[in-house]
Amino acid sequence: MDRLTLAVVSRNYFNMPAWMGLHAGLFAAEGIDLAIDHIEGIEEVNERVRDGRAQLAYGVTEHVILDAEAGGHQVIIGGNVNRLPFSLVARASIDGIAGLRGKRIGVSSLRAGSSSLIMRLLAQHGLHYPGDYELVACGPILARWDLLRSGGIDAGLQGAPLNHMALDQGFVSLAEPRDDFQFTSLDVDTRWATANRDLLLRFLRGFLRAHERFHTDRNLARQVAMAESGIEARYADSAWEEYTQGEIFPRDAEASEAGVQALIETSALIRDLPTRARTRAEDYIDRTWLAQARASL
Repeated sequence: MDRLTLAVVSRNYFNMPAWMGLHAGLFAAEGIDLAIDHIEGIEEVNERVRDGRAQLAYGVTEHVILDAEAGGHQVIIGGNVNRLPFSLVARASIDGIAGLRGKRIGVSSLRAGSSSLIMRLLAQHGLHYPGDYELVACGPILARWDLLRSGGIDAGLQGAPLNHMALDQGFVSLAEPRDDFQFTSLDVDTRWATANRDLLLRFLRGFLRAHERFHTDRNLARQVAMAESGIEARYADSAWEEYTQGEIFPRDAEASEAGVQALIETSALIRDLPTRARTRAEDYIDRTWLAQARASL
């Protein structure tokens, strides 16, 4: 068995295709002993690919773009969260998005991730950062959920199933963005990929089968979600329905060109990248790896 490490953001539902592949033995069937490292600091996920502690990542896609613009070697080779799965969850006392004026909103990072979505969404309602509200960098979804319940923040984006849990606990949803947006993706360092072609293709065969299995095996998805994240069966089912019906995880495992393009355009609006060399989604995506893996199934 060949050991591979996949770095992921926290222990949240975004990891379901990889979890499914692990539990169903789809990677083991390819001779791969897959370790999934759950990391709370979103910047560290892609840093581990950069320094070799991980060979692959379910990373925040904006970090691939930032790495590329800084002369790095990371590239998107597969999809993960291809469409926005979020609810903008707030305390019950907040009346609409206008009620967020002067409030504290939790985001994963000020440099990338959910901050760009919050800035874009609130700007559409006349609220602009930093004058109209405060962004609090508190880490990924689970950390935001803890701070929301404790009162440390007033609102934050939550994905299924935490959005459903929040509503059941008396919080309110101010918006339900479901646009094409490549929030997270399967990322790799091109130098490692080239030097380990056979190993990467074997991983990707498991990756392709895992995405198909997620969409076709609700019972296994429920069991895996409960085992990996500790949620109740009803919330595992509601998350599965949302992710399959909304095509949030791509059944074909491919990255979304429209989603990456939306990310590029949003980040260009709110982040100063004066030396940006690339402006098209396809400049950051390498589809040849999945194509080769699919051809060898």
